[in-house]
Amino acid sequence: MSFSKLGLNRSLVDALAQKGYDTPTPIQAQAIPHLLEGRDLLGIAQTGTGKTAAFMLPSIQRLVAANNRVKPMRCRMLILAPTRELASQIAQSAKEYGRFTKLRIATVFGGVPVARNRRDVASGVDILVATPGRLLDLIDQKCLSLGDTEILVLDEADQMLDLGFIHALKRIVPMLPGDRQSLFFSATMPKAIRDLAGRFLTDPAEVKVTPVASTAERVEQFVTFVNQKEKQALLTLFIEKNDIERALIFSRTKHGADRIVKLLAGNGIEAVAIHGNKSQPQREKALGAFRSGRVKLLVATDIAARGIDVSGVSHVINFELPNVSEQYVHRIGRTARAGNDGIAFAFCAEDERPYLRGIEKLTKQKVDVVPLPANFTAEAERIASTRVGPVPAERPDRPRGPRQDRGPRRPRKTHDAKPAAAGRNHGPRRNRGGAQRRAGKSQG
Repeated sequence: MSFSKLGLNRSLVDALAQKGYDTPTPIQAQAIPHLLEGRDLLGIAQTGTGKTAAFMLPSIQRLVAANNRVKPMRCRMLILAPTRELASQIAQSAKEYGRFTKLRIATVFGGVPVARNRRDVASGVDILVATPGRLLDLIDQKCLSLGDTEILVLDEADQMLDLGFIHALKRIVPMLPGDRQSLFFSATMPKAIRDLAGRFLTDPAEVKVTPVASTAERVEQFVTFVNQKEKQALLTLFIEKNDIERALIFSRTKHGADRIVKLLAGNGIEAVAIHGNKSQPQREKALGAFRSGRVKLLVATDIAARGIDVSGVSHVINFELPNVSEQYVHRIGRTARAGNDGIAFAFCAEDERPYLRGIEKLTKQKVDVVPLPANFTAEAERIASTRVGPVPAERPDRPRGPRQDRGPRRPRKTHDAKPAAAGRNHGPRRNRGGAQRRAGKSQG
């Protein structure tokens, strides 16, 4: 089936052809006809299934066909995303798919000056991609109104709830017109998402493609059991011994991601990190270096990785296993895209074994166990001995000889060693001042 047979117009088909897309993915084939009819939609689809095009292509066609003039400080289509990276990625896709239209597209999210966001929406935009927090900032500052919004898209809805955006969503949705078209996309469908969809969608069509428990079929998955303190040596060995084109390395915490980067740098291996503590320019610089291939290793947390869509990722390395099983599926889904093969490798410490059991239960498959290299201990010692960079020097032992061998004892200072200033009697003076203040209050 071609895109033109789904009902898309020639300008969109031509834009897809320029990107090399000629056959729709399953979610695109299922969702696009419903959306062209104007129906609300509840889509269950994980990262890498083509869901951005599934909602963006028919929405662009409907906006162009309606030809409504956008008013200042208004938007016609609002797309909410949980992270800056995902918002940027969606906006870029919108620009590529709408290259033959005159639609205005903008993004608003934290990490950039709010004044810039105000300027971007001042004249009105057709498609606005936003994170909930910054969107509410603009609304509260009277710089943006949602009264003319024709289409609402909530992407990565489950992640929105995990990040605590539920209260923001409950504020935003009532500001929208009641006759809008609403689309919800989520990788999982917990009860909270069902409840939210029930409140904000009207008679939605439901499409379900590649449930989260179905891991990418072309990803080879391995795990090695290792002590927590030996993970650093194992990671360095793994990078040295494998032909890595691009690898995503996952840490559970922001500080852990920074530590991994420093560890690799100490062994002469360049890597960059991306997480919530990084400024937007730092995040964009790191992603740019990774996408261009200048840096082959990107260390990320689960939240920051949402929205990272980089082709050619050959390996996903779980330096730390996630404590939420679904996150593992999202992680390994970053490789084996566009028909390529991929490898997912996990380092599992003793306290992470319950996480591994949860992952295997969710995916309904065992992860192949790879033992530590036969010479792992020797290699770990070699890596430690060749580590570059400053190494903290040992603190020299203090002499413990007889008291007289360390010179005369310095006299101890006491508080009463300093004579009081002449002519001052602090006690009575303080008492007099207090009495005067109390007297003044009583007279007032």
